[in-house]
Amino acid sequence: KLHSDLDKGVGTVKYTLSGDGAGTVFTIDETTGDIHAIRSLDREEKPFYTLRAQAVDVDTKKPLEPESEFIIKVQDINDNEPKFLDGPYVASVPEMSPVGAYVLQVKATDADDPTYGNSARVVYSILQGQPYFSIDPKTGVIRTALPNMDREVKEQYQVLIQAKDMGGQLGGLAGTTTVNITLTDVNDNPPRFPKSIFHLKVPESSHVGSAIGRIRAVDPDFGKNAEIEYNIVPGDGGNLFDITTDENTQEGVIKLKKPLDFETKKAYTFKVEASNLHLDHRFHSVGPFKDTATVKINVLDMDEPPVFSKPVYTMEVYEDTPVGTIIGAVTAQDLDAGSSSVRYFIDWKNDVDSYFTIDATEGTIATNELLDRESTAQYNFSIIASKVSNPLLTNKVNVIVNVLDVNEFPPEISVPYETSVCENAKPGQVIQTITAADKDLSPAGQRFSFKLSPEASNKPNFTVHDYRNNTAGIETRRNGYSRRQQELYFLPVIIEDSSYPVQSSTNTLTIRVCKCDSDGTIQSCNVEAIFLPVGLSTGALIAILLCIIILLVIVVLYVALRRQKKKDTLMTSKEDIRDNVIHYDDEGGGEEDTQAFDIGALRNPKVIEDNKIRRDIKPDTLRFPRHRPPAEDNTDIRDFINQRLQENDIDPSAPPYDSLATYAYEGNGSVAESLSSIDSLTTEADQDYDYLSDWGPRFKILADMFGEESYNPDKVT
Repeated sequence: KLHSDLDKGVGTVKYTLSGDGAGTVFTIDETTGDIHAIRSLDREEKPFYTLRAQAVDVDTKKPLEPESEFIIKVQDINDNEPKFLDGPYVASVPEMSPVGAYVLQVKATDADDPTYGNSARVVYSILQGQPYFSIDPKTGVIRTALPNMDREVKEQYQVLIQAKDMGGQLGGLAGTTTVNITLTDVNDNPPRFPKSIFHLKVPESSHVGSAIGRIRAVDPDFGKNAEIEYNIVPGDGGNLFDITTDENTQEGVIKLKKPLDFETKKAYTFKVEASNLHLDHRFHSVGPFKDTATVKINVLDMDEPPVFSKPVYTMEVYEDTPVGTIIGAVTAQDLDAGSSSVRYFIDWKNDVDSYFTIDATEGTIATNELLDRESTAQYNFSIIASKVSNPLLTNKVNVIVNVLDVNEFPPEISVPYETSVCENAKPGQVIQTITAADKDLSPAGQRFSFKLSPEASNKPNFTVHDYRNNTAGIETRRNGYSRRQQELYFLPVIIEDSSYPVQSSTNTLTIRVCKCDSDGTIQSCNVEAIFLPVGLSTGALIAILLCIIILLVIVVLYVALRRQKKKDTLMTSKEDIRDNVIHYDDEGGGEEDTQAFDIGALRNPKVIEDNKIRRDIKPDTLRFPRHRPPAEDNTDIRDFINQRLQENDIDPSAPPYDSLATYAYEGNGSVAESLSSIDSLTTEADQDYDYLSDWGPRFKILADMFGEESYNPDKVT
């Protein structure tokens, strides 16, 4: 209630209210100043309100007093129960824990005012879960209440927790939550075999490494506490078997470590021990965490393939051994009770297997072809043995045949040597060390010997020093060598081996004489001309050679020009077929010089036209020109001309063109009369020029001139 001292109760004062919640939560009577709550209040929603009040004159609307502020607090009542904000809870505790072992702490929250009364005072209690667990009423800590709780008996527990305010008194509000508690496993149980003896039956044909049976020990623990390790206790038959643990099933898997043989032993007995891998020292007093069981294995008889006496057979044979020679044998037998016979044959895989044959009954191996160690030094093939009673049961063995060497190749120098000796070499100087190689397979300790051939032993140039370690040295025997006297020396060396029969060969070493300095370093091995002066330098030699080459070039050019000039002289006028004038540019020696030329070559009283056929073309029809007999019969000149004509006809080197060679006497009174062709014919009928048309296009104009125009002797000048 609000009241102003200026209020006389006559209705002249008006009260107003403003601030937090004015008009919505609280209202005021303007006349009396009474403040009322117009709706329910919740302390948990808003614990206090700040308001402002003022007294105002009704008439003037002016405040009568300054505005005053006041606070309205909401008084708490117990209207909220405790709540577990994190529930429901999940917790775990190891099994076999002692009483009072900590499990979990729960917490309930009450929204009431903890400073006013007992509305927010919470007390915890267990409604469900006794007598296994207990809870502290004030702190809410849950602990174990019973000792030795066993997970293998009961693993899951559900505990119902209650939180009540008002200190747990009557009328207080309460809230509950659930706590799910799991007992975690500890290794408190040893593994145990469900039975003391395990019986297994195993075929004798089982492969090594294969699983032949499983046994299992039971451990009620969980996880790594239930992991079991199996071991075979040393004793009878345990060395033939091995045992491992299956990580998924924790079973002991028995595996075969060695082959079984029913005929050798029919049963095996051994013990297997199962133990935990992860032990807990708190439970050692319970007893040993392991158990033992007996395993009996009965071997079942199976029809087995034959068994060879050896895992691998190795044989030796000399190369070039005659075909059909027995080099060894293989043996296999049937170990079963029936003891069947065995047959042998070669496992053919390639052509190499055809070099040998095997006796199907006895198992003896013989050569089928001639062997050559240099071609193949070792043969590797397989022999298969099968039972006669059951051919499908087979066994295989490898056979290795080493081909022994027969000494058939002589030793030779291992590599070609380039040997040189200095001109200033001293006697006894080693200029080359040589080694030998043999194509034969050299046995251990084989030695090669070196020596000079008999024909070289007497020459005082070089010698061979055998070091007796399969090497030899070439030594000088002279004091200096001369390249001018002899540049190359050929030294025959005989090399022998130590095998039987002894093989030897003669190898020739080529030794070159070289120029060296005083330290023996080779400077040059080139050959110098022995006819040159000793002091002639290399530059002088090059100059001399260049001069000789220039002179040879000049001579060749001069000869070529002379031949070209003679050829041009003969071909001066190729188009003029009437006369070829031969030019002689040489000046004669006068009338008294009778040796300059043969005058008989000019003697020609008349041209005898016996056969004027072109040699550069082939005419369709051969026509021979007419000729008239000479005015005077001169037998010696006719014979001379006919001889020359025959020589030109049969001469294969004659030029392929027509050439008119004239022979005449010089001076007046020649019996050959005029050599001109103008007066050779008196009438047109005396000469037929039709054959000119057959000489080709180059004579077309001449053929037209003489073939179409009529001959008029009066026009001849």
